[in-house]
Amino acid sequence: MSILDRAHTVAPPDFNRFMVPPAALAVHLSIGSAYAFSPFNLPLSRLIGVTQSAPGDWTLAQLGWIFSIAIVFLGLSAAFFGRWVERVGPRMAMFTAALCFAGGFFVSAIGIETHQLWIIYLGYGVLGGCGLGIGYISPVSTLIKWFPDRPGMATGMAIMGFGGGALIASPLEVALMGYFKTAASAGVVETFVTMGAIYLVFMMFGAAIVRVPAPAWKPEGFVPMQTSSKLITTANVHASEAVKTPQFYLLWGVLCLNVTAGIGVLGQASPMIQEMFPGRVTAAAAAGFVGLLSLFNMGGRFFWSTMSDKLGRRVTYMIFFVLGIALYALVPSVGNMGSITLFVLLFGVILSMYGGGFATIPAYLKDVFGTMHVGAIHGRLLTAWSTAGVLGPVLVNYIREYQIGQGVPKAQAYSVTMYIMAGLLFVGFLCNFFMSAVNRKHHFTGAVEDASEDVRAGARA
Repeated sequence: MSILDRAHTVAPPDFNRFMVPPAALAVHLSIGSAYAFSPFNLPLSRLIGVTQSAPGDWTLAQLGWIFSIAIVFLGLSAAFFGRWVERVGPRMAMFTAALCFAGGFFVSAIGIETHQLWIIYLGYGVLGGCGLGIGYISPVSTLIKWFPDRPGMATGMAIMGFGGGALIASPLEVALMGYFKTAASAGVVETFVTMGAIYLVFMMFGAAIVRVPAPAWKPEGFVPMQTSSKLITTANVHASEAVKTPQFYLLWGVLCLNVTAGIGVLGQASPMIQEMFPGRVTAAAAAGFVGLLSLFNMGGRFFWSTMSDKLGRRVTYMIFFVLGIALYALVPSVGNMGSITLFVLLFGVILSMYGGGFATIPAYLKDVFGTMHVGAIHGRLLTAWSTAGVLGPVLVNYIREYQIGQGVPKAQAYSVTMYIMAGLLFVGFLCNFFMSAVNRKHHFTGAVEDASEDVRAGARA
């Protein structure tokens, strides 16, 4: 097991740093399949009846908790294991994430076979969720160290994979269930086992090729960017100290509010477009709309994070919030106009900024807190995602149901929700507006811990 140690991941002098983003992508494309869990919902609700739900089958409401539990444990595990990931290095972290995420599928297959929902909650939700959290943060700090000249672009390349994982996973899941389906089975158990094995191989590939830079390594010709921004620090803040600063909680609010607005819409995109344009958008077209949003989500992660290297992180988030407020406020009017093209375009831009928020936040943390513990701080900040993963869908779904219960037509039942989302983005704008440099009293005054670990690792190697 020593091959997993940080000492065995220190790169040789001739190592090409562009080998690290593919390693990160192998992990993020795998765990990004979490966004494609919905194709399993209907088959899981018909395990007994096969063609339709029968007495004893699980309801969609019960199954909905599988994804929610996974997102909650994503945030919790990222926060809890953040310092451990920094200490042991990316290879050990990716290896552990692979075992947890793939293991979640294998344990869930047992739960499906025995028809025990609590085993699926434990497998995909808890174990798989831990794999999501550890896998999500495992390459972040390493990428930032390899690309000090383009930290936004580097993290965007990896986190783009999380947004795009569903595009690969969703059709693959449907194809596998169709292949394994029989008259007595929906083929879900076999599909879970197969998918788990595929993800295990891909994530282990990422763990095998990842490397950390040698101590004091810098890219050839690298000149630190000269900036007048007080938000870009040359100091470092310890992870335990970062959570004592107001900047951490302002950034927590920035991420939570940006994600709440986006994830609520993403989870309800298909029924929303069908209900806002009744008779004009079929279920198949709505599925295409969801796929298109995933493309915008994925592309936005790379585009906006790369742009943030030029614009600055604070300015980039200002664009997210100001433009987002305007677009959400326009949605009801566009629905009343009946313009499907404009509606799709609005939400495409909205989802690009939703994805861009995820990809830009690690570089924002690097700017504010330094590189020493950026992975651990990022892990703790992801509790904002766990919160938003519950808050966003609850707001969209329950306000919609309340509106319909009050006699509001379905086509207009989302109007109040859109205005509330715009209001949440305004609060996020204020959080970002009040960002300032961390007080010097919080700066770490000892030797940079990660650098000293790499020195010791290099000596052992």
